[in-house]
Amino acid sequence: MEIFTHADTWVALLTLTFLEIILGIDNIIFISIAANKLPENQVKKATLLGLALAMITRILLLFGVSYLIALKEPFLKINTDWLNTGLTGQSIILFLGGVFLIYKSTKEIRQKVENTNEDEVLKSPKVVSFTNIIIQIILIDIVFSFDSILTAVGMTNGIDGALIIMIIAVIVSILIMMLFANPISSFVNKNPTIQMLALSFLILIGFMLITEGAHLSHTEFFNKTVGAIPKGYLYFAIAFSLGVEMLNLKIRKK
Repeated sequence: MEIFTHADTWVALLTLTFLEIILGIDNIIFISIAANKLPENQVKKATLLGLALAMITRILLLFGVSYLIALKEPFLKINTDWLNTGLTGQSIILFLGGVFLIYKSTKEIRQKVENTNEDEVLKSPKVVSFTNIIIQIILIDIVFSFDSILTAVGMTNGIDGALIIMIIAVIVSILIMMLFANPISSFVNKNPTIQMLALSFLILIGFMLITEGAHLSHTEFFNKTVGAIPKGYLYFAIAFSLGVEMLNLKIRKK
């Protein structure tokens, strides 16, 4: 396809796939918790099925969010002395998505810094029914898909073939997690700075989503237009930070 002849497409795809894998770690952990309630011979089957359902859930959500993002006509205009804007479905989704990512990331960082945990998330009675466990996993997948989908939208918004890039990134990341679920989870748990770095990226992406939503709704604060943040800046910041972190990991091993 023509979109894959552009460097931006490959940068977005590789970066998004990496973030999808990191964001999927918690999903893997909670799926494992749920699957471990089953007899030992069904655990692997439930884990793989859970990840497959996570992929389907995210793709369906991608189509839904992409439809909302396409709503570009203003449905409400606000004109005051200090604020002028024309709210659209696209700008609302981007703005709320940005706020959600910043909130979720900040909360996760705080919990990790304070060594708290979220054992209450799966506060359900122990069951051994395969069907009940799969229903649990589906609910888990829906909860953990939101930040993943909003990250994908933020990384690819405005890029040609964005939906195709997002779907490929989701499929590739889930397949990698299926093949290397245990090693990936172990690596991230042994190197918590990787997860902290990914959460920091989400704050950047959340801020970018907010400014992008304001820009697309032609928002003006005190007669100053809100501009969009070029994605090249974001890609550079992520690549630079990852490079530094890889050097840190290498030094720590020595």
